[in-house]
Amino acid sequence: MANTLKGKKIVLGITGSIAAYKACYIIRGLIKQGAEVQVVITPAGKEFITPITLSALTSKPVISEFFAQRDGTWNSHVDLGLWADAMLIAPATASTIGKMANGVADNMLITTYLSAKAPVFVAPAMDLDMYAHPSTQKNLDTLRSYGNHIIEPGTGELASHLVGKGRMEEPEVIIQHLANYFAGKEGDLRGKTIMITAGPTYEKIDPVRFIGNYSSGKMGFAIADECAARGAKVIMVSGPVQQQLKYPANWFAVESADQMYATACNFFVEADAAILSAAVADFTPEQVADAKIKREKEGEMTLRLKPTKDIAACLGQMKKERQVLVGFALETNDEQHNAEDKLQRKNLDFIVLNSLNDKGAGFRCDTNKISIIDRESKTDFPLKSKAEVATDIVDRLVEVLKNK
Repeated sequence: MANTLKGKKIVLGITGSIAAYKACYIIRGLIKQGAEVQVVITPAGKEFITPITLSALTSKPVISEFFAQRDGTWNSHVDLGLWADAMLIAPATASTIGKMANGVADNMLITTYLSAKAPVFVAPAMDLDMYAHPSTQKNLDTLRSYGNHIIEPGTGELASHLVGKGRMEEPEVIIQHLANYFAGKEGDLRGKTIMITAGPTYEKIDPVRFIGNYSSGKMGFAIADECAARGAKVIMVSGPVQQQLKYPANWFAVESADQMYATACNFFVEADAAILSAAVADFTPEQVADAKIKREKEGEMTLRLKPTKDIAACLGQMKKERQVLVGFALETNDEQHNAEDKLQRKNLDFIVLNSLNDKGAGFRCDTNKISIIDRESKTDFPLKSKAEVATDIVDRLVEVLKNK
C-alpha cells in the first residue's frame, strides 16, 4: 500500500458529522503511506473539528471559504480539482451527499467536487434511519451513476451487512480502498465468492480441557480482509480466535476439526475459491469425558487419539473445474518436498509454504515469510507483514481465477 499512495495528491473533504474526528486518523494514514493531503472543510464541519488541528497534521492551510481573506484573495476550486489525484469525502453527511447528487454548489467543498477531474471516493456517515431512507439511497445511486466510489458504511462490523449501517467506515479501510484503486486492484474479485478457513481447532478431552495449537488466525483474517477489499463475497470459517474483520463477511464460528470439516464442505459448493489457512488438528481424542477428569495421586493418564477428517482432501475431491483451491503448509523440515506432496495429493491449485525455522514466521506473529508453490514453479517472498503477505496470496489467486 505504501508504494501505491506515494506521491498521490488527495483532497480530503470533511463535513459536519460527529465522525469528523476520524479525519485525523485518515490524514495520518494517508501521509504515512506517502500521500500529500489538502483538507477542504464545510462550515458545519468546523463545529466538530478545528482547522488548526487539521492544518497541523497536513502542514497545509485548511480551505473552507471561497475567499481566504478580506483583501480579495480567493481559493480556486477549479485549480484544486485539477491538482488532485483523488478526492475523498469522509465523513460525508446526508446533506452533503444530497448536494453532490443534485449539484447544489453552496460551499467550497461542493464546488471543488463539481470541478474535480480525479476519481471521487465518498464515505457516508449518518444514523441508520437516515442512511436507509429512500432519498439517501437514491442520492447514493445517483453518485454511483456519476462514477463515484461509495465506501459503504459500517463494513467493519462482523457478521451481518446490516449491523452498523450508517456509521462511517474505519480510517484504515477507507485508505485501503484508495490504495486498491491506485494499484489497479479495486473490484478485481467482484462477483466472486471466496471461502477462507482460519485459526486453530480445539479438540475436547473433557468439559474443561482440549488439544489445540498456537494459531492466532491473523493470517486468515488478513486474507479475508484483502479479498473483501477487492469486492469478493467472503465466507469465513474460523476456529476460536480473538481477531476481528474490517470488512463484511458471512462468519461461521466453529470449535473442532469435525465442525470445521462439515462447515467448509457445505459452503465450498457455492464458492469460486477456497483458501485453507486454518491450523486444523490432525488428531482428536477417541473418547470425550462427560465430566472433568480428576488427577490421581499416582499413575499416568493415557489419551488415545484418532485422525480427524481431512478438509483439504475432501474439498480437493469436490472441486469443480471452475473452482480454485489453495492450501497452506507449515513445516519444520523437508519443507518444499512436504508442500509439493500435499499440493499433489490434495488436488490444490497452489500451496502457501512457511517454515517455523524462519524467524518472524508462523503462529502469533504479525509477520510471515512464505513461498507460493504450484505445479510448475516456486516463488519465494521476503519477510513481510501478514497484511502484505495476504496481498501477495490474493494477487496469485486473482491470476489463477482469470485462467479458469
